[in-house]
Amino acid sequence: MRLTLGPLQYFWPREQVFAFYRAAAAWPVDVFYLGETVCSKRRELRTRDWMMLAEELAGSGREIVLSTLALLEAESELSSLMRLVGDGRFRIEANDMSAVQLLRERGLPFIGGPTLNVYNHETLRLLREDGLQRLVLGVEHGRPLIEEFRASGVPLPELEIAAWGRLPLAFSARCFTARALDLAKDECGFRCLDYPDGLPLATRDGTPFLTINGIQVQTARHSDLGPELEELRRAGIDLLRLYPQAKGMSDVVARFRDAIDNDIIPLRAGEENGYWSGRAGMQYVTST
Repeated sequence: MRLTLGPLQYFWPREQVFAFYRAAAAWPVDVFYLGETVCSKRRELRTRDWMMLAEELAGSGREIVLSTLALLEAESELSSLMRLVGDGRFRIEANDMSAVQLLRERGLPFIGGPTLNVYNHETLRLLREDGLQRLVLGVEHGRPLIEEFRASGVPLPELEIAAWGRLPLAFSARCFTARALDLAKDECGFRCLDYPDGLPLATRDGTPFLTINGIQVQTARHSDLGPELEELRRAGIDLLRLYPQAKGMSDVVARFRDAIDNDIIPLRAGEENGYWSGRAGMQYVTST
């Protein structure tokens, strides 16, 4: 079972991004996903910068994957996607069907991101025919969907699941962060930079509810599938995705690496795991 560092979901200053990944090069991670998946206005790093970082990290011997936007809204974003796909040096995580189409046209194998909406085995079969080699399960998917896949007889790709982090629940053309600050989306002032782990959203009685991250909405708390490691192995999960966070990420990686290498069940650190069991995501279901 391999560990992956998922794409950075938040908007950090350029130097913070480079410092984070240069530190991460020393972590026991097997796969790095690089690139902007949330908002094309986040231009602290441009395509050439991500490619430079990819080449630097590839020198450490790890697998490098370039991740695409989950929501494309403009011709300029499509042009950037075409440049990313056309580069050809690294595998691509396709997070929408326009990326799948471009990759299929070029006959390139790809990784299906969690926003491709693969809800049944027929969709999986079609994507396999298009060149899907690895599927990152949607955040609300877990053991029940894997069981359906296996029962269908469709050849399974590598399976990856988000094992740690605030889960991305939805994307919208509207910028939630700008709206929360009473700003127009086109005049947001890049205020996401002020919230390196997203902007917490609570109910009127103060209960944590969601996290706002630009045009993305996330869970309020961290999902943690560490205590389910043995179940994940039995289900055929090949890779565990850990989503980057501003602080304590090296400790998160070390916790999962130690559990995998020493075949131990780590103590609960996050607050949610419900999706894995087909329950409400914000629940924590005791492993059996």
